[in-house]
Amino acid sequence: MEDLKNPLLQSPDSIAITIPESVDKRTVRVMLKIGNIKSASCATSIESVLRQLNGVKNVTVSPLQGQAAIQYIQKVITAKKLKETIENAGFPVHGVPEQEIVVCRLRIKGMVCTSCSEAVERALQMVNGVKKAVVGLALDEAKVHFDPNLVDTDDIIDAVKDAGFGADLISSGNDENKVHLKLHGVNSLDDVKTIQSSLESFQGVNYVEMELVENKVTVTYDPDLTGPRTLIHCIQEAGGCSKSYQAVLYVSPSRRETERQHEIKMYRNEFLFSCLFSVPVFIFSMVLPMLPPLGDWLEYKIYNMLTIGVLLRWILCTPVQFVTGRRFYVGSYHALRRRYANMDVLVAMGTNAAYFYSVYVAIRAFISDTFEGEDFFETSAMLISFILLGKYLEVIAKGRTSEALAKLTDLAPDMARLLTLDSNGNVISETEISTQLIQRNDIIKIVPGEKVPVDGIVTDGQSYVNESMITGEARPIAKKPGDKVIGGTVNENGCLLVKATHVGSETALSQIVQLVEAAQLARAPVQKLADKISKFFVPAVVLAALITWMGWFIPGVLGLYPRHWIPRGMDRFELALQFGISVLVVACPCALGLATPTAVMVATGKGASLGVLIKGGDALEKAHKVKTIVFDKTGTLTVGKPKVVSVMLFSGISMEDFCNVATAAEANSEHPIAKAVVEHARKWGQSSGSNAQFFEGAKDFEAHAGAGVTAKVGDKMVLVGNKRLMQTYNIPIYSEVENYISKNEQLARTCVLVAIDGKVAGALAVTDPVKPEAMRVISYLHSKGISSILVTGDNWATADAIAKEVGIEKVVAETDPLGKAERIKDLQMKGNKVAMVGDGINDSPALVAADVGMAIGAGTDVAMEAADVVLIKSNLEDVITAIDLSRKTISRIHLNYVWALGYNILGLPVAAGILYPFTGIRLPPWLAGACMAASSVSVVCSSLLLQSYKRPLQSVGI
Repeated sequence: MEDLKNPLLQSPDSIAITIPESVDKRTVRVMLKIGNIKSASCATSIESVLRQLNGVKNVTVSPLQGQAAIQYIQKVITAKKLKETIENAGFPVHGVPEQEIVVCRLRIKGMVCTSCSEAVERALQMVNGVKKAVVGLALDEAKVHFDPNLVDTDDIIDAVKDAGFGADLISSGNDENKVHLKLHGVNSLDDVKTIQSSLESFQGVNYVEMELVENKVTVTYDPDLTGPRTLIHCIQEAGGCSKSYQAVLYVSPSRRETERQHEIKMYRNEFLFSCLFSVPVFIFSMVLPMLPPLGDWLEYKIYNMLTIGVLLRWILCTPVQFVTGRRFYVGSYHALRRRYANMDVLVAMGTNAAYFYSVYVAIRAFISDTFEGEDFFETSAMLISFILLGKYLEVIAKGRTSEALAKLTDLAPDMARLLTLDSNGNVISETEISTQLIQRNDIIKIVPGEKVPVDGIVTDGQSYVNESMITGEARPIAKKPGDKVIGGTVNENGCLLVKATHVGSETALSQIVQLVEAAQLARAPVQKLADKISKFFVPAVVLAALITWMGWFIPGVLGLYPRHWIPRGMDRFELALQFGISVLVVACPCALGLATPTAVMVATGKGASLGVLIKGGDALEKAHKVKTIVFDKTGTLTVGKPKVVSVMLFSGISMEDFCNVATAAEANSEHPIAKAVVEHARKWGQSSGSNAQFFEGAKDFEAHAGAGVTAKVGDKMVLVGNKRLMQTYNIPIYSEVENYISKNEQLARTCVLVAIDGKVAGALAVTDPVKPEAMRVISYLHSKGISSILVTGDNWATADAIAKEVGIEKVVAETDPLGKAERIKDLQMKGNKVAMVGDGINDSPALVAADVGMAIGAGTDVAMEAADVVLIKSNLEDVITAIDLSRKTISRIHLNYVWALGYNILGLPVAAGILYPFTGIRLPPWLAGACMAASSVSVVCSSLLLQSYKRPLQSVGI
């Protein structure tokens, strides 16, 4: 049952100790596991030596739990120094890393293009103590790895704000096994100290952080020892008879969705505010003058050449320029202060040029009785309005890119039915509680139609569970006592009692969400194109705008083009200015910056909903280039549940003794074939009525990768494995054994030989049925030009038989785990992009060596940790889904780039007036701004089309 405590997917950021959490701006608190504490005097001596250290504020050592809670000033002393001091006192310390690294996630506000995300990344990396920073433009998030001894989250947030962007802390440190509680009845500092002291002394509590202002407490705990309900009870008991304390679960609102709605509302309100002024400006400048006599009054001169129309446009345009457009000024200021340029710079330059030239025209008209000039107030106002409309639509579209992830997050039910049982297993009571209050080993009742709240094991009842929302498997799965269930799935027709094994952030659903979030934040290599372009994009556009203005103004002054090219009411300067402004505002760096991350977000979310977890854009990009796939045999091409179908004895040993010896040797092995041997022996004992003890202890157990195991059972030396193991130990294999092996290998069976004291005593023939979809998957891959290779540690005859059955032509057999990795490297040396599909610990070296490692979801945690892609439902068809989805995604990214680059390549010359001499077509600045806004929205909408992705095997009806 020990494996039930292991999460489905291990967190890559997890380390062996509690991550230090901020107690105040100067101190942190750390929990250390200490050995050899045999009495209270040992604890006292440890406390004494630690208190002598400069920087240590408080020390509490628990002799019962073997733990020390130490509060220290992080910039004066380190956890490493604390460890050394304790060890010098004669007590071993376990699990302290060489360097403490904490990971925090931030919500970044105000990013509009790739230049912004790069600026935030640079600002974070310049902070002393920050080891790594990744900023995602599409997610508006940053993930920062930092040394808490040198910097804290407040410093990191200040660095982002200093760069001109907003930042909010999403999470810091290790959020696993952490509960937030709201306190009632706390009226004084003594109450706070009482509760904190009570919690800190409670078994299983690692760290307590009190928030006095909001009466909240955050508790980090060991789920094997305690849980949220127990902690609430501890708080209630802390007051004794004199005080009554209450605690309830504190659930913070979803900040991501709240902030997204706030951002949508903000852009909508700003757009509507700008329209309140810009629409009348547009009507007064473009509509009414075309409809005499309705517009004649606009030409009425107030003083000298200043008309009512110019004055009204000036008055109406000013709020748009300086109130609604303030965001562009602020963004430009911070960008230029940091010596980079973004979209805000282009917009600010374009609108300022139009506005202040128009102000100049209005002032000249006011003081002169002969001046005639054309104002561009409508250009400034309409430009800002169209850009805000584009940002409004873009924010809505970007929100839809993470819909699949949001749906996954919402799968877990809010409430669950908790059962209380007596010692005989009878139900005493049934209580409805919040899912977040479920503790490990709780018994949960799930009636038909309800969702499974957490991962667990069925203890009673039978039913069918719909797991399509997690694995993508449409067919309901039968569940009986002993079967695992996944949180978020739906119980269909029977009542189930489930024992909780993984709760909170340990559940498969939580880890899937964490994995997908990490994948969406990771930057794909194809993104480098946009990053390179963004570095010189804005300066190049400014230079192009200046050249455009000079290219029209200077020839105009010199009379190099006809006078009739200049529209009525304009002069050469104004025509050149309009072309220059159009170039400034038509260029769109945003579309380039969104081309990759939005597509990756949609693809990883869609993949997760189909049961394919892709760990980031890097894996997506590599998978689309795969031309060769290496398959493991056991558990990958086959079902992975071998069974013994034949047993042959070759000596005078009895079947009872043979089963006893073989089982004792194999009991410590995790290999599927070993489990099959143990299961066969158990069933034989039951059927024969034998009372033999099959699990006699084995000594000197040793596993030989790809060969078998050796152990000492009683006074006998036992070897259980394949022919290679026997040859290694010089065990003679006689002709009758060879004949038995040959006969079974021709039937695609694996022969397990059992040697006792240097002689083969017997053999077991084991078969593992091929997965029903294996043949059509191999056939489909072949039709797409992808070759398949079978690499296994099994014998050649069995491997050849399996390969022939599924349609694989190339086979490599009798190889160990390192040999699998070497075979993959050989293929890579020939220029092939290689994917490896496996499920076991022995596959992890090959999964790491391959360009793309794909782990079967029913496999080991080690394999899934090493893999780039996890196939949750263990269906080989998802290998095709992963590769096809990656190809579709990369194609979509390339299409996005073609659109974004093509738009700029075509839009800039048109805005510069290249068509004007031949066709009379020119792009007014306000229309150029509308085109710029539309380009970003179109790229995001293009990425959203990936949401309609269908599995290829379904689409061709195979």
